[in-house]
Amino acid sequence: MIPRYTHPEMGRIWSDQRRYETWLLVETAAAEAMATAGIVPPEAARDIRERGGFDIARIDAIEQTTQHDVIAFTTAVAEKVGPSARWLHFGMTSSDVIDTAQALQMREACDVILKDLDELAKAIRDRADEHRRTPMIGRTHGVHAEPMTFGLKLALWFAEVQRDIERIRRARATINVGKLSGAVGTFAHLPPEIEADVCARLGLEPASVASQVIQRDRHAELLGALAITAASLEKFALEIPRSAKSRSRSPRGRRARRRCRTSATRSAANRFAVWQD
Repeated sequence: MIPRYTHPEMGRIWSDQRRYETWLLVETAAAEAMATAGIVPPEAARDIRERGGFDIARIDAIEQTTQHDVIAFTTAVAEKVGPSARWLHFGMTSSDVIDTAQALQMREACDVILKDLDELAKAIRDRADEHRRTPMIGRTHGVHAEPMTFGLKLALWFAEVQRDIERIRRARATINVGKLSGAVGTFAHLPPEIEADVCARLGLEPASVASQVIQRDRHAELLGALAITAASLEKFALEIPRSAKSRSRSPRGRRARRRCRTSATRSAANRFAVWQD
């Protein structure tokens, strides 16, 4: 991410530090869920929670050897946990950690965006009320039409932002899922009850069905909602300078349009003559 254009809170959410923090949250929740189920020793889960930590530089150094990010991460955490680390990542595949943790990050990011959109909607609503009687010229196809008010234009924007908010809220619920169903989604090493327990601890819903990964149509839904929201903001930004333009047209432009109309008329007449023959 380019720091100059990055929202500070969004930059924090998508930093390496936060990524590894969410990985550790998933690993810790999994160890505790398995301890509750009698799969791993309770003291091992306690050690993972109390001693679990990481150093990004150490992870990067290990990854130069392993060429695998999750192995590098679990190795770095194991160095801090000690002997109980033999139960770290027990029965899990890499995507159990990565995809479940990514859901936590996406949820956080959605909350930041929704907070800003709520503030934007309030500002637009206040301005719409302020300018409910401020006259301006309406436009059709970019040219002057009937009079309207600036408040009406702002009311249109407010309604659109409300729809943007609702779309992102729906998408937030769609991506708020986790999975611990293993390498191909068959629960070969851990029972579904562990997945349900881990997701409950993290405030997620268990994926109804998964493969190695959480299915990417969920992520696409969020990206689609964000794209529509970005298009709304672009439209609002462009409406301001466009509304300031006059209707004036150059004589050269009028002559060009006249030539186009004449050419089109002649072309139609020629086609009609050919049809008659």
